Amino acid sequence: MIVRVQGSGQYRLDGGAQGELVSIDARLVAALERGAADEAHTLLGQAVGLVQTRGVALPNDDLSPSDLILPPADASLEEIAAVVT
Repeated sequence: MIVRVQGSGQYRLDGGAQGELVSIDARLVAALERGAADEAHTLLGQAVGLVQTRGVALPNDDLSPSDLILPPADASLEEIAAVVT
């Protein structure tokens, strides 16, 4: 799975980390639907951190399509909703 973090590049995420990311993403979408801003920001930070620490950064010239796009960890609630939902 290739994940793009806006402003940070693309990462290849393999194995169990993919399952963890899918779980965080599902909880993030639910938090956005409830309007739970603090929870959404916490979950986005967890998702970005997971990708950046357990993923392998792809070279900047790699043009592989992204399977998932995450906004930067400091994105506003509206920016998160525009990308995630």
